[in-house]
Amino acid sequence: MDNLYEEAYRQSMEDPEDFWEKAANECHWYKKWDKVLDDSNKPFYRWFSGGEINTCYNALDWHIENGRGNQAALIYDSPVTNNKKIYTYLELREKVAKFGGVLAGLGVSKGDRVLIYMPMIPQAAIAMLACARIGAVHSVVFGGFAANELATRINDAKPKVIISASCGIEVTKIIPYKHLLDGAVEMAEAKPEHCIIFQRSMEKAEMINGRDLDWNSLMAKAEPVDCVPVAATDPLYILYTSGTTGVPKGVVRDNGGHVVALKWSMKAIYNVDAGDVYWAASDVGWVVGHSYIIYAPLFMGCTTILFEGKPVGTPDAGVFWRVIAEHKVKCLFTAPTAFRAIKREDPSGELIKNYDLSSFKTLFLAGERLDPDTLKWAENKLGIPVIDHWWQTETGWAICANCLGLHHYQVKKGSPTKPAPGWNLQVVDQNNQQVKAGEIGALVVKLPLPPGTLPTLWNNDQGYIDSYLEEFPGYYKTADAGYIDEQGYVFVMARTDDIINVAGHRLSTGAMEEILADHPDVAECAVLGVDDKLKGQVPIGFLVLNAGVTKDHNEIEKETVQMVRERIGPVAAFKTAMVVKRLPKTRSGKILRGTIQKIADNKAFKVPATIDNPVILNEMEQALLNLGYGKARK
Repeated sequence: MDNLYEEAYRQSMEDPEDFWEKAANECHWYKKWDKVLDDSNKPFYRWFSGGEINTCYNALDWHIENGRGNQAALIYDSPVTNNKKIYTYLELREKVAKFGGVLAGLGVSKGDRVLIYMPMIPQAAIAMLACARIGAVHSVVFGGFAANELATRINDAKPKVIISASCGIEVTKIIPYKHLLDGAVEMAEAKPEHCIIFQRSMEKAEMINGRDLDWNSLMAKAEPVDCVPVAATDPLYILYTSGTTGVPKGVVRDNGGHVVALKWSMKAIYNVDAGDVYWAASDVGWVVGHSYIIYAPLFMGCTTILFEGKPVGTPDAGVFWRVIAEHKVKCLFTAPTAFRAIKREDPSGELIKNYDLSSFKTLFLAGERLDPDTLKWAENKLGIPVIDHWWQTETGWAICANCLGLHHYQVKKGSPTKPAPGWNLQVVDQNNQQVKAGEIGALVVKLPLPPGTLPTLWNNDQGYIDSYLEEFPGYYKTADAGYIDEQGYVFVMARTDDIINVAGHRLSTGAMEEILADHPDVAECAVLGVDDKLKGQVPIGFLVLNAGVTKDHNEIEKETVQMVRERIGPVAAFKTAMVVKRLPKTRSGKILRGTIQKIADNKAFKVPATIDNPVILNEMEQALLNLGYGKARK
């Protein structure tokens, strides 16, 4: 007999409606669906159409009714403030129901948008779940984004209310949020009716009369509200992801398919059960925070951890082991960057010996390429399965994984193992034809996508088609290239667009180039991601100045770095800009970004036949050497 994974995968391919209906029966519904998979409006497939559900009910109320009210639902652990707090399912529901009442009292109702710009504090989770409770659509924006990035998201989502905090904390540095929020609202054409501010003790924000409201004052007067049934196909949230044009794309997640897929994934992929402690060390501003800090663990009846800290420096490289030992974490999910940072600070793993990690059974890594050195180090030091898996903001959960709840395959370094059930992953060439095993091509998913994925982009159906479906008709374009070997293992090799991966954060080099080009002295520019041992990739910029510029080049370089920092935020990790005479191009004028990147990363490359002037490429090689990248050719 096939193992459970092989059987589940076969069923999900041969009869996806039956497969996902069985998973849906494990969830709470006010009204069952009319159709499991609605394909009446291709390519806009919908799951569980006609069904009525509430995401918050499945996350909280369902478990309270089934005897888990006094179990820990959420553990807040904040080494940056020396603060810890445990919320049971009953306590968390009380807070969420009251904050739902706050929003309802401000006129927020089903379908209205609420933007959340918060640090990693319990109020962020409460706000998200409260939106779900009343049927409002939340859009969480990472607290590290600058005012103009926030403004673009305000303009697209048009929130009735914005929820924020007075500050965030970056290790020991206090990051005031309120002036960024005020700047964003001032820039935005769409204006919120109100901003709710949670005042933290370490930074008190100035309030604007009539617009700004105090979180604690509102909660003191609020009346709790019940869950509002919504259509399974109604949007739960909008999460913006970098687009190649620099314009963010509003990924939509529905309510029904999201509950079904995420709850199913907790056992099938992560092998956790109700009552287990699960920790996704990410941020609520990213998809991992949505899917696996807030929603999936609570759907499953787990205890989830909200961690406000860093893998090193809060206070040292042993903090992950302290959290795991103290809270008896069974499964940790984080980015390889975190482990590279820990490994750099404590290469021999001495700090691991200070803690009892007997509860710790599995480590899952995703968000960027897992390099073999980090995989080997984690396996050797922890002595537990270390599982690489691959997914995207758009997909909401893993495309490929070693599904531990179904079967544990042998780990192949560089591979996130095999497609998860529901994912008809294929490799095609530029003519949309499948290639042979082992041949590199575009990684694509045959439609329809499984539940829990994006059904479209916010108010932009055409953008959804243009970005994901047009290039390979009948398939979802992952924008990653790779291959599938003879044993069915998937290898993700490279991006096929200009999105780079900085410490698990997908950022657009095109967006950065647009900012650099705004500098009055810059004639043209190029930004590319180069390999970085800690962050995976970091961006570097090259600037060609206007003729006649006499200003000091160092000053211009500093100014452009500051421009990116202000407009995108520190999350971009953009620290290096360099003035060069000219950029290597093809005869048609296309900048040879791929070739420059290979030189920087010290990888083999061929001088393109279409190059306009090979001398310029030599100049670029020297410029990269001056920055410490690449090596001189003999």
